[in-house]
Amino acid sequence: MSTKALILVGGGTRGTRFRPLSLDTPKVLFPVGGKPILSHAVDAVASLKDVKEVLLVGFYEDSVFSQFIADTNKQYPNLSIKYLREYKAMGTAGGLYHFRDVILKGNPSRFFVIHADVCCSFPLKEIEEFYEEKKAKYVILGTTVPAAVANNFGAIVTDPETQRVIHYVEKPESHISNLINAGVYLFDQTIFDTIAAAKKVREEKAQDPSFVGEGDEDHLRLEQDILVQLPATDAFYAYETKDFWRQIKTAGSAVPANALYLQQAFQADPKQPGLQAPSANIVPPVYIDPSAKIDSTAKLGPNVSIGPRAVIAAGARIKDSIVLEGVEVKHDAAVFHSILGRGCKIGSWARIEGSAVAPNDHSETLVKDGAKIQSVTILSSDVNVSEEVHVQNTIVLPHKDIKNDVVNEVIM
Repeated sequence: MSTKALILVGGGTRGTRFRPLSLDTPKVLFPVGGKPILSHAVDAVASLKDVKEVLLVGFYEDSVFSQFIADTNKQYPNLSIKYLREYKAMGTAGGLYHFRDVILKGNPSRFFVIHADVCCSFPLKEIEEFYEEKKAKYVILGTTVPAAVANNFGAIVTDPETQRVIHYVEKPESHISNLINAGVYLFDQTIFDTIAAAKKVREEKAQDPSFVGEGDEDHLRLEQDILVQLPATDAFYAYETKDFWRQIKTAGSAVPANALYLQQAFQADPKQPGLQAPSANIVPPVYIDPSAKIDSTAKLGPNVSIGPRAVIAAGARIKDSIVLEGVEVKHDAAVFHSILGRGCKIGSWARIEGSAVAPNDHSETLVKDGAKIQSVTILSSDVNVSEEVHVQNTIVLPHKDIKNDVVNEVIM
């Protein structure tokens, strides 16, 4: 049975909540768990024997993914990977429909659609088996979240005996279900009939002078415009994952996602390239790029990723953090629950810290004295922090010099 995989990568006009990290790196290429976010989905797809082609669909310039595609083709020579660029922002369903001829080339019987900004174990093989078992046309990956945050996602109501989806609502105003849309789908070709019907309705509405709404009839959203139609087909099923899951929407969410991916990798194979063996100064899981230089007296972990050519000096302490390319952390500095952007320099005895948030917590903000504060401290690229300076729960934009203590601030 022939299967393709489509990965929705968004575009430069979207994903603004990932700023300031997305100012110099597209969100899906930001390194989490030692590799770009997008790589985790591609790795999962590459493990499926029946998938030979991966199509990235988005609105970025073509050059954005050229190096990623070249690297992936080397890693997986039997997997064809291409980028399909929308000529305008068309929405998650509009983009699929626009490229339907490319997607259907070779007559695949079914295809995965995966949101690139999802962090999970990607149980694609299990979804395929579930699809066949149920004789489904459409399968959605679901996961259970606390009721307090469920309304932030698409709500799925299923028949408890058959797992058939009987109702779907995107971000409902009132609580409907704790089972929510996890952003991974397996569709057969008839999904394009549903998209075509929704497009026709949109076009007819747009011709009505009294219609008030989005004027672009090509812009269609998979979750709001298409999934809500599928329960009526009686062929729409939900496969619920019991493994880890979270979205990577905001910049701060990269830190818990980094922890989840590192924990998964270490549990699967602690001897994977880059993963460090436990020692007096390594509390796993810890990923270190081979080109980084780490003093033997620096203590790292748990849940730490160190990028290329980073330099960590004697006595430094790093925990629950992402350290990007070319960062320098000088002696006896401490970094907790933070992201250090490319080229940052942290002075000796400085302290960069956020607040601890559980990896399965779906919020990156805390409430302190009645006000929301940023839980993860984020230093954008080329930020210099002077010696003995304390930076806490703060976001710093690129090319800044921090010479005094800052707490709960955004440094523009």
